[in-house]
Amino acid sequence: MTDDTEIRPIHPDDAGEVLTIQRAAFASEARIYDDADMPPLTQTLEELRAELVDNLGCVALVGPRIVGAVRARADGDLLLIGRLAIAPDQQGGGLGTHLLAAVEARGRDEAGATTAELFTGGLSEANQHLYEREGYERSEVTDDGEIYYRKSLA
Repeated sequence: MTDDTEIRPIHPDDAGEVLTIQRAAFASEARIYDDADMPPLTQTLEELRAELVDNLGCVALVGPRIVGAVRARADGDLLLIGRLAIAPDQQGGGLGTHLLAAVEARGRDEAGATTAELFTGGLSEANQHLYEREGYERSEVTDDGEIYYRKSLA
């Protein structure tokens, strides 16, 4: 993350840029799983725009360009985090860490969440390392290999 990076709340007007980053970021996941029909790749602009209404997510910007995004919503005291996506040319620079921290803070401060939950696939080793490094603990592994993580926000 550079000094000129800004993290701010996500808005429905960000949908076009967020969808572009999402598709670029999840293309590598599709290759890992040999699955081009993953929801992050098939989601429409209209679906994403609707999802961003009242969303607790955040975007990262370098100048005017959105280079990362994460979405979240509250379910009682649980913050459900999803679709963390970093532009491929920005990966590995700490944006994922900063976006996770920002979305956790929004969930805690604006929605009263006490616990965050997210998931990733069993073959997504980089994601697993990030989440574990940021204090998330495995809470469940499903039969189809999805790994759920939880972290206290208290």
